[in-house]
Amino acid sequence: MSKHASEPWVWWKHGVIYHIYPRSFQDSNGDGVGDIRGIIRRLEYLKELGVDGIWISPMYKSPMVDFGYDVSGYREIDPAFGTMEDFMELLEKAHNAGIRVIMDMILNHTSDQHPWFIESSSSLNNPKRNWYIWKDPVLGSPPNNWKSAVGGSAWKFHEQSGQFFMHSFFEQQPDLNWRDPDLPGVFFEEMKFWLDLGIDGFRLDVINMIAKDKKFRNNPVLFGIQAFQKHIYTRNRKRSVTIVTQIRKLLDLYENTTAIGEIYSLPPGNAKTAARYLAGGHAGIHLAFDFSLIFSSWNAHAYYKCIKNWYDNIPPDGWPCNVLSNHDLFRSIDRIPWRTNTEEKAKVAAALLLTLRGTPFIYYGEEIGMHNGNIRRRNIRDPLGKRYWPMFTGRDKARTPMQWDMEPNAGFTGGMPWMPLNGDIRSRNVKLQEGELNSLLNHYRKLIQIRKSCEAIQKGSWIPITNGQDGILSYFRKSENERILVILNFTRQQRAFSLHEHTYGKVLFSTHRTIEEFSYFQDMQIAPFEATICRVSE
Repeated sequence: MSKHASEPWVWWKHGVIYHIYPRSFQDSNGDGVGDIRGIIRRLEYLKELGVDGIWISPMYKSPMVDFGYDVSGYREIDPAFGTMEDFMELLEKAHNAGIRVIMDMILNHTSDQHPWFIESSSSLNNPKRNWYIWKDPVLGSPPNNWKSAVGGSAWKFHEQSGQFFMHSFFEQQPDLNWRDPDLPGVFFEEMKFWLDLGIDGFRLDVINMIAKDKKFRNNPVLFGIQAFQKHIYTRNRKRSVTIVTQIRKLLDLYENTTAIGEIYSLPPGNAKTAARYLAGGHAGIHLAFDFSLIFSSWNAHAYYKCIKNWYDNIPPDGWPCNVLSNHDLFRSIDRIPWRTNTEEKAKVAAALLLTLRGTPFIYYGEEIGMHNGNIRRRNIRDPLGKRYWPMFTGRDKARTPMQWDMEPNAGFTGGMPWMPLNGDIRSRNVKLQEGELNSLLNHYRKLIQIRKSCEAIQKGSWIPITNGQDGILSYFRKSENERILVILNFTRQQRAFSLHEHTYGKVLFSTHRTIEEFSYFQDMQIAPFEATICRVSE
């Protein structure tokens, strides 16, 4: 039995968290951009869905070069989203609804319009000069071969001072220097500002990129091409884990708060690296995103390997979290080879996400099966899409406005939406699915209710039964008081399933079976794309 099974309920471990991209969730004033008052309007929907927390992508003051991930004022709400008074109302009403609020925090870099950078760049002797990463040219060229995550050199020459500054992303996003002795304390004051207001935690953007090699050594080149590098000197430095432990100490001063780290790695993901940032489970961040499930193909055995590898790397005192989609990667329902039987697969994936051990994160619209948008070149807003079209059309596809109803603009806005809506708004929206008993939305609601009612699913151990090689992924979730059986058929063929033990149980949820019926777990015929959850009789 899991050592966590007997502990009290903790919202960020045992609850369900919903990720909101605020520009696209709900507009309240007709300007076409989602905002804080729009989120307030939809709190009742989130409560009915059953979520326990919301993570909101950045709403700080920003020039919006990277839509909020270039912060020019950490203690200010950008006018596009509303006011500080709006935010405080959201915080109060969310808490009254039993929903915790997690803010996105960007520690790796700021906007070049942030007062810190303006001061830092003003002269070589400015007291804030070392708050950013500045280096002299080497023979008139950048100081090393480091590349930006968005392409090109990670160094931008600053004419006024005659030095280069580093930017891991766009040149308007200069990297902070977390090796400076003063910066961490100053930045932690920005975090304390929000914690003192009563927020419940932070999602830490690209936290594994926060520290760079202090010797500024060249990254190894792959395939003999400078554009392809092994980022050993710009990611996952020991100093990054040290900073994470300092953040944990800060949050430990605020009861019942959490820190969730984005530990991004290239496909197929890296569970071992992500788990490092838990620092044993008690000293590092509370949760770390591993992207292996996102990158996995639609195959039961592939999913099994990802899940087992993730759990094998989680330290005994640590806790996993699980995610299928986010704002930077295409929606899972449209990934190859998901593109056939998408509705059936989405239901199986939801059952997987909400019955695995660990905190589930749902990306807005995932609960109604929103597809990637079809964004024409003239409508591209993402600077990456503008730069690399047509080879890469950008991240806009996963950021289209939420589809609420069949009204014009899907109930998202009364004005012109900042991003074109999907073409299926009349056939795929919240209002329509609320009235359909077997819709994906009601499927999510039922699964969340079952999760809340089952101690074994919330806290128990994960015990695999079949490893997916025959297309069936099955496992027990077990606590001291109950045992839950989960059976998931990833294929379009009927499959046979039997337990080694002779036992039976009651169906709690199924895409194909009658709820409350008793099933004997011998020679069961599992329908194509069936997801069934049973409470096993002991």
